[in-house]
Amino acid sequence: MAVIAIKEEASPEIERAARRVHWVSLGELSKTIELMHQEGVLHAVMAGQVKHNKIFSAIRPDWKLAKLLLSLPRKNTDALIGAVARVLEDDGIRLVDSTLFLKPLLPEAGVLTRRAPNEHEAEDIAYGLGVARHIAEMDIGQTVVIADRACVAVEAMEGTDEVIARAARIAAGRPLVVVKVSKPGQDMRFDVPVAGLLTIEQMKSAGATALSVDAGRTLLFDRAQLIERAEAAGIAIKAVPPVAAEPVSGSGGINRE
Repeated sequence: MAVIAIKEEASPEIERAARRVHWVSLGELSKTIELMHQEGVLHAVMAGQVKHNKIFSAIRPDWKLAKLLLSLPRKNTDALIGAVARVLEDDGIRLVDSTLFLKPLLPEAGVLTRRAPNEHEAEDIAYGLGVARHIAEMDIGQTVVIADRACVAVEAMEGTDEVIARAARIAAGRPLVVVKVSKPGQDMRFDVPVAGLLTIEQMKSAGATALSVDAGRTLLFDRAQLIERAEAAGIAIKAVPPVAAEPVSGSGGINRE
């Protein structure tokens, strides 16, 4: 396995997990492709996160990425990363489903904690799903924070943890419910929704009592520990069936065995 690591985001500890690690800066698309050809890469998987605000504020594009950016009618995340995926395919590199090796981290539909959302929380989840699906369809964000059937905060580029913190400041002590969804026809090659231990800690600090995620389309990192910490904090977690549109997968040509 060869790893292309982004200097601005990846931990140096990644060098313990792979023998061949190449470091590139955010925006060095040409160098990335050259390294992949050098390594004989035919299939690539995106792992980890590049914060959305960095894509648009800290990026120093090389000539290939600059040309790509100029060609985009929209500069949202799907448009940008989708265009990068097409550039890779033009160079003979298939970008595959980012959850290909992480299936146990995708929750099944149902209540994941011992406690199910109570009636009030369930009403907030139902309301939040309607709001979140609209903003996800517009590729604005994938998380909303609800209090008493009112939308307190909507995620944009800041990420889940920061939108929860902002909601806590606005709600001033009212109980909160966090609703995270996938996009309609979620492209599983990139930008798959994620919840982790920091999400639970942020919810606990914010006084959030329930979390809703899309079943089969949300990665729960450190899943067992995440659920354990949620239960200790009195947080109910429910995975709901996603919208009917089939997710996009780039896993063709890879043996899932």
